Amino acid sequence: MEKSNILVVDDSVSNLLLIKDILTSNEEYQVFTENDGDMVLQRLNDNRIDLILLDIMMPKKDGVSATQEIHEKLPTAKVLILTSVSASDGITRAIAAGASGAILKNAENQSVIDAIREIVAGRQVIAKEVRRLIRKDPPAPELSPRQQEILTSLTRGLTNDDIAKQLGISVDMVKEHIETLFRKIGVMYQSGALFGAMTCLENVLLPLESFSKLGRR
Repeated sequence: MEKSNILVVDDSVSNLLLIKDILTSNEEYQVFTENDGDMVLQRLNDNRIDLILLDIMMPKKDGVSATQEIHEKLPTAKVLILTSVSASDGITRAIAAGASGAILKNAENQSVIDAIREIVAGRQVIAKEVRRLIRKDPPAPELSPRQQEILTSLTRGLTNDDIAKQLGISVDMVKEHIETLFRKIGVMYQSGALFGAMTCLENVLLPLESFSKLGRR
């Protein structure tokens, strides 16, 4: 089986070594490391990277700025944010910038591996502990019934074509609704919309337990 290439970016050498040890103990991964957010794009140009595990707090270029730059250059890149309780204010900005998920730095080893597997497979993961940190976000925007249906479909990983067939409307109409949702939720990329969707649906439609992992069917 071909290994997934994981780039770990953290200014703390001890954290880098710890995460590298966790991942290299699993034969699924080839691990690369950097201790500076400025070096991420260069590494992405030099190697095929399947996922970037990115510390949200770094002195030269933080995780939010690095995520924005990564997605401007490589929109399909997958970023998993590493955060701590003290850095919770940057999580929503990182997700809105295009990150595919966020976990705490002190997460259990298996939780880190599970999150990486989900994101490499194309799904979004916001750890329960991270969601608790951001519960103080502003109230969910008011959505029409149709917008709520589309928002729910997005969190389940459906494509625009899938949603159009499910709702009996055109793909162009689905795109119009999604653009409106993006404006209401206030995000830049679809992964950010899914994060906003999770927040909206927790507050408006469905219980929290339904979104333990975004994108699962």
